[in-house]
Formats: sequence, structure tokens, C-alpha cells
Amino acid sequence: MTRKALMPFVAATFGLLCLQVAFADSPTPLSALKHTPQGKYIIAKELYQRWSADPKSITVVDVRIPEEYVYIGHPAMAINIPFNVWTGKYDPDKRTVALAENPEFVAEIQKIVKPSDTLYLICRSGDRSAAAAVVLNKHGYKSIYNVVDGFEGDFVTDPESYFEGKRMRNGWKNSGAPWTYGLDPKLMPMMPLK
Repeated sequence: MTRKALMPFVAATFGLLCLQVAFADSPTPLSALKHTPQGKYIIAKELYQRWSADPKSITVVDVRIPEEYVYIGHPAMAINIPFNVWTGKYDPDKRTVALAENPEFVAEIQKIVKPSDTLYLICRSGDRSAAAAVVLNKHGYKSIYNVVDGFEGDFVTDPESYFEGKRMRNGWKNSGAPWTYGLDPKLMPMMPLK
């Protein structure tokens, strides 16, 4: 085979290899809080690339509480179905308001996707979305990806940085992927906007 005849084959092979790398799953996260029974992990930037390539086949659910979704921002295509709800009780150890599991979470997910569908879950930093994946696994959902760096990302741990202790290391908001504060009532089924 001549070099000229071989070039289309080489180009096609290289293209397939690039697609395989671009759509490969992320490795298992180091934090056990981000592990899921499905074992499917992705980072925000990879999810945006996947969604950009085929938006009609990608369902992204933001499992944060509506206040986070509204006031911190969210991926424009993400449906907000909160995994937790406010309890109204202060947790002095965590210095925050305690959350409880949303009793309507599974029922709301079942309205938008079947257990055989692929689902991408995102939260602030990948912990709550992993917990949501555990619950959905018990209800037959086997193809769930946890966005391990979440929307806000992980903490900066560099003591020399002005951003130490801030969630600015990775995540959707810090990846360059587009996000919004804008609200679409169709993407907030548990909080109809009129």
C-alpha cells in the first residue's frame, strides 16, 4: 500500500482515537464521598464537551437545593431536582443549616428518565451527586455519571493563594463551560415559576 493510499486510513484511526479519549470516563475519584455503585465518573469540562456533541441525548440533573441553583448559578441545560431539602436546623459542627433527603427526589427523576437511560448528576463538588446516585441505584438506575468536580469545584489548598479555602480549583463554573443565573421553569419542575 502506498503512503498516499494509507493516509485516509491513518487519519480515520487517529480521529477515532481522539473521540475515544474525548469521551473516556474520568478515573475513580480519590475521595470516597464521590464514589458511586455505578462507578461512572466525569469532570465538568468533559461533560460539557459530551453535551455539546449530542445535546439531545444528554440529561443533566443538578441535585443542589434551589437556592444554590438560582443564586450561585448552574449549567444552562441542567434540570434542578434537589436531592436534599432545608431542615431549618443549624448544625454547629458544620456551621451550616442541616439538610435532609428530599422525599420526592426519586419520583421526580422517574418523571424525566427511565432506569435504562444515562443520567449525569451534578452538585456543588461531587459529594451529594454521589449520594443521589447511590439512592437511584437502589431504584434500578445503573447508568449514572457523577460529575466529580461539581459546579463550584474543590477547595484551593495552596496557603500562598488568596483563594485558599475557596471552591475555585475545578468544577463547571471554573472550567470555562458556559453557565447562567437565568431560570427556565421547565428546568425547575419542583419549583414552578409563574
